[in-house]
Formats: sequence, C-alpha cells, structure tokens
Amino acid sequence: MLMTHPKQWRRGIAVAAVATVTAALVTVPLSPARAAAPVSRVAWAACGDGFECATVPAPLDYDRPRGVQIAVSLVRLPAAGPGRRIGSLLLNPGGPGGSGVDFARAAARSLPAEIQARFDIVGFDPRGIYRSTPLRCFDTYEQAIAVLPPFPYPETPAEERQQRVSDDQLAAACARHGGAILDHMSSADAARDMDLLRELLGDRKLSYLGYSYGSLLGQNYANLFPSRVRALVIDAVVDPVAWATGHGRDARSVPVGTRIASADGARRTLGEFFRLCDAAGPDCAFSGDASRRYAQLAHRLRGDPATIVDPFSGESYPFTYNDLIATTLGALYSPQIWPDLAFFLDAVHEQLTPAVLGQRLATVRAGLGLAARPQEEYPNDVEGSPGVTCSDTVNPRSLVDWQRSADRAEQRYGYFGRIWNWAWSACRSWPRTAGQDRHLGPWTARTAAPVLVVGNYFDPATRYQGAVAAARLLPNSRLLSYAGWGHAAYFIAGNTCVDTKVTRYLLTSRVPAAGTVCRPEGSPFDPAPASALSATAASALTSVVVPEAVRRSFRTAAG
Repeated sequence: MLMTHPKQWRRGIAVAAVATVTAALVTVPLSPARAAAPVSRVAWAACGDGFECATVPAPLDYDRPRGVQIAVSLVRLPAAGPGRRIGSLLLNPGGPGGSGVDFARAAARSLPAEIQARFDIVGFDPRGIYRSTPLRCFDTYEQAIAVLPPFPYPETPAEERQQRVSDDQLAAACARHGGAILDHMSSADAARDMDLLRELLGDRKLSYLGYSYGSLLGQNYANLFPSRVRALVIDAVVDPVAWATGHGRDARSVPVGTRIASADGARRTLGEFFRLCDAAGPDCAFSGDASRRYAQLAHRLRGDPATIVDPFSGESYPFTYNDLIATTLGALYSPQIWPDLAFFLDAVHEQLTPAVLGQRLATVRAGLGLAARPQEEYPNDVEGSPGVTCSDTVNPRSLVDWQRSADRAEQRYGYFGRIWNWAWSACRSWPRTAGQDRHLGPWTARTAAPVLVVGNYFDPATRYQGAVAAARLLPNSRLLSYAGWGHAAYFIAGNTCVDTKVTRYLLTSRVPAAGTVCRPEGSPFDPAPASALSATAASALTSVVVPEAVRRSFRTAAG
C-alpha cells in the first residue's frame, strides 16, 4: 500500500498490510461530540510552486480535547477557479505511513483540470508520520535502518528467527523512545483529525479521495462521522473486517497481511503479466511461456543468487529469490513499468552481466518513483507504518502462529504468500498500549451522501474482493469496477472511463450506474507509451505506497 524513498536503498520488499497488538484491548468509538476540539484559523504561507503550507494543532487524545496538542502538517493547492470553488478535497495516498503532503505536491497538478479548478487540493501527513508530530524510535535514521534484517522478508526458519529479533528490537525501541504519539496513531484518531481539518478549512461536509490504506482511513471517517460526508472516494480498497480483526477467531492465528488476502491479488496480477506478455510477443522481452521461464528463474535463484552491480555506487551484491519476489511485487503495482520488469527478468534469466542487471534494475526502481531522496533528514518510514497498522489491527502474539500462517499462505497463494504474511510483523511484539481509541467496527454506517468504492480486478496489493466487501458493508455506497491491472485506478491507470465517472462524482456527489465496469484501453505492453498524466500520477502514488520489503530489495550492498 504506500511511502517516500529513504537515504540508502534497503534490500527487500514487504508490501502491504497491517496488524495491531492484542485482542485484549477493547475500544469504544468516540462520538462526534466527544471528538470536538478547539477551533482556530489555518495560517497558510506560500511554500513554492503555487502551494501553501500550514501546521495546525490537534488533540493528542480526543478523550481530552483541551489537553496535550500535536501538530498536523498540511499543504494545499488553491482552487484555480475560486469563483466556482466547491471546497477542499483531502487526499491520502496510503501506506500506511505515506506522506499526504508529498503526494499532493507530486500529484495535485495531474488531477483533472475541473478538480483543480473547483477544489482546494489538500494533502496532510497523518499523525505520527513525517512532518506531523512523528513517531521516531531512534536518534538517527541510520540507527532505524540498522534494525532491519538484510532480506526483504523471511523465507527460511533461520530467517524467521532473524526477523523476530529485528521486530523485537524495533518494538522495544519504540516503547522506550517513541513518546506519547505511539499510543495515539490509530486510523480512527487520524479520521478525527480529518474532521477537525474539515472544520478548520471551512467545509460543512467532507470531500475525500483515499487510496489503498487511505481506503481504511476513509472507512473510519464514514463510520465515525456519517452525517458529514459530501463525497468520499476509496480506491484500491481493503476489507475493513479482514484488516481489523478478521472473521471468527482469525485474529488469534492469522496475521493481517494474510487475512486481507493481498497474496491472492498479487498471484492473479502476476498471471495477467504472464498472459499479456506472451500475447505481446516481441513487444515483451520475457515472452515465450513467461510463466514457465519465471518458475525456472525462481528455482535457480533459490540455490544460486545472481550478482548485481549497482550503477550508482559500483558495488556488487547478491540478488536472491527473496529479492526476485519483492521486486516483482513492487513492479506489479504499476503496469506502466511492466515492460521494464520483463526486460529485467529476461536479463536475469539469461544470466547477463552484473553491470547489465544493475542498469535494468535501476530502470525498474526509477519507474516505481524510488529514485528521489527524501526531503526529511529522518523520514520515519521504518516505524511509521507499523505505528499505524499495529494500532489498527489485532494479530497473533506467538511467532509459531506467524510461521504456520506463512507456510499455509505459501501453499495457498504461491510466490507471494510469505512476503504478505510477514508484512508488519513487528505487530507481534508491538507495545500493547498502542491504538487505545481505534475502531474495530461496525463498518455499516449509512452516510449522508453515497460513498464511491473503486476496485481493480487485478490489484497486487488490495485485491478486488476488498472493494466488493466494503461496498456490501456500507449501505449507501456504489462499486465502480475497473477490469484492469495495477494498484489503484482513478487518474493512476489513465483510464478515461474511470477518470470521467470519479470526477463527475467528486463534483456532483452522483454515483455511476450500478454494475458499471470500465474496460482497459489496450495492454501495458502496447508500443504506444503511457500518457504523461497516468505515468506521472502512477509514479507519485507508487513511490508513497510501495511496501517496506520492496524498498529493501532496492538497497545497495553499502546500504
């Protein structure tokens, strides 16, 4: 789901999901009245390229709205047509742990012209993340990176034990040094911040566009403040029940990364990559029974890693089976770079030189938007993502349960079962005090205006069934389906049908006809290049949401 690239490349790819502490913690959602906080004006200041920035206070604990305050960082692009302005459109790019400020700066001008004309486009860093009062568990970013294991996710029992040590060190550091924000990073608290922002921005009701994890933030808002929804789009949607607790006794033995079945979405998307690659023939470098060639490559890398020379540092490092899975998963997020993935896989399969492999892997990395260095001295992507997910979800506390779940997930889903199972594995040992005011359901509030739920048939991180489940739970909602590929659709996929229908909804609150399915416009392997709009938007989104495990796969040996 979504994050900004660190100073040093970290080998790995973990992807998605979520997890929280313990079923013993029981919380009651706060009513809007209890969530009220002192209201002041937003002091905007110009911060370059037509954007304005501000920081506003919000209660650390909404049970004590006049107590300790935290900072929430905002950026906005003012409406281009102020005379026709509808209000503010809040954005969240996912993660969890993605910077809405960075996303708005990167993507606001890629949104349709009518959206830019009629809305102030507002990005915010959720509480605990980046420029808002951050969760930081170490003195330096280098110390945070040093805690991570040297692989994207654990594949063997020995690596699983090493993962346990890493997770325990991270959780202990956050318990010692994380500060009060550690206990107040749930999506429910972030949704309460959104309602405070709505009021500060002068909007009677909320207009919101949330991707990936942002779909969970949107569902929290819809259920806590249903009367205050004007237009709420959730795109690349996570099933909130699977995320929070699962069904029945799932939370006791199945981690959230497996519960949300992202591995199933990734498996189906990889199948489409193989199918479309073979159909493209010479326009796909990996064509010619691509599925069989990939299986051969995976088998060989298990016992004989390739060697890659990083084109920037000149240093060499091994490219393992784990790295193959993580890199593939990251690339599946963005169909615009599937030709580059095919080019890289062909080079590894044909055992080209380490220097060539490094150049081709660098192309994939750049396509994922991971080439830019972070603006922050200490971007808290190591602790920020588990800080949210471990506050939101209930997970098993026994390592044995995580190991058994990983085995079952691999048997059921194949290549991606383990990487998704171990996403946010720090939640196994995360401090139990986290998420004191989280929302575990119900997820069935009737909103004042309909919610638009957007789902891709072949999404490698948030499978289509998540959108179906969310639409069934929300009684006043409408499902818009995109029969295409990749992570998220609106202005990301470059699909005219999706863009037109979502834009009209944001402007008017009118949903598309029931059962609407938008069809893809061509194949990712078509010779015609992707539109500049969709390529820019996809890179902006992917750079925020790509999982930590994937990021680690792109680290150099020196990192």
